[in-house]
Amino acid sequence: MFNWKRSVLFCLTLVALTVTGFAQTGSAADSPWKLVWSDEFNGPNGSAVDRSKWAFDIGGEGWGNQELEFYTDQTANVYTENGNLVIKALREKKTASNGIVRNYTSARLKTISKFSQTYGRFEARIKIPYGQGVWPAFWMLGDDIDKVGWPACGEIDIMENIGKEPSIVHGSIHGPGYVGSVGIEAPYTLPGNGRFADDFHVFAVEWDHDSVSFFVDQDLYVRRTRADLKPGWQWVFDKPYFLILNLAVGGDWPGNPDASTTFPKTMLVDYVRVYQKSETSKKELDKH
Repeated sequence: MFNWKRSVLFCLTLVALTVTGFAQTGSAADSPWKLVWSDEFNGPNGSAVDRSKWAFDIGGEGWGNQELEFYTDQTANVYTENGNLVIKALREKKTASNGIVRNYTSARLKTISKFSQTYGRFEARIKIPYGQGVWPAFWMLGDDIDKVGWPACGEIDIMENIGKEPSIVHGSIHGPGYVGSVGIEAPYTLPGNGRFADDFHVFAVEWDHDSVSFFVDQDLYVRRTRADLKPGWQWVFDKPYFLILNLAVGGDWPGNPDASTTFPKTMLVDYVRVYQKSETSKKELDKH
């Protein structure tokens, strides 16, 4: 059934993104960006995600971070509703392949083998949960990860939040020599110390051969370049990367849930969109 309210909202969102979301690039005609891939999550309520666009990580072995969830591809944990992707973390038991019983389930989606891109604008409009021990993220890994491993593949964290910091998100890059606490990271605090969980926000990076710029809504809050790397560190942001959306529970960084943490926790994603520079913009860049 045609939903005129959502159609109007979608059009207004596109206008707002053109005006404010593209780092003040001007009118639609002047925009340097061309949409090349997206998922708007407009499937029927309760339906599974589009598997032509998304694959899943499944399991509960801690994911290198001592996480506590078991990731599934079940519609109890990941589905579409009211034009959003819903990633839901539940308090329920699941046994991992290593025999460890996990007390939480959630989901982790990725576009590996389905879509990857070198450079461009990568953005998503997301409403994150809050609470001790929850860890929502929108990020990217180099699509050569199965060949070279991590961190040689590189990592771009477009948005991470640890639930005990309801007003702060983090953007970072990781590669050989700068991982974990040594990663090149910057926080962004919501004006007025509002909670990100109270509304949707657009999280984005604009990435080219020399830099990765991080945005929340219309605000450019940090730009990382080759000059940020110390001697011996490698810049690995010159190859295709794929997208990841997930909601982790527990781990070294956020800590574990406590008595104050209620479940379920939901991460809502209105859309994910990927853009490339238009040919006109590329030609202009080549002149400089």
